[in-house]
Amino acid sequence: MSIHRFALGQKVRFVTGTGMRPGSGDVYKITGTLPPRDNLPQYRIRNEEERHERVTTEDRLEGLALTGGNAADEHAGFFRTRDA
Repeated sequence: MSIHRFALGQKVRFVTGTGMRPGSGDVYKITGTLPPRDNLPQYRIRNEEERHERVTTEDRLEGLALTGGNAADEHAGFFRTRDA
């Protein structure tokens, strides 16, 4: 059974299949957890600038460091959590 690494409300970065981020400053929020797909936990994520949510697997997400500051501080405190 897979365990979800990210929690509801946590901010993450989304990485596309080519390893590129959709935008350099795009931060998404975990809005829901879903059952695993191909043995990888799935999440619903949302960017405040988009009108829709996305569904992705955990291997395409990177966590953001919790700095307790503003959004600029969170971007600067970015750390990689993917296994690769």
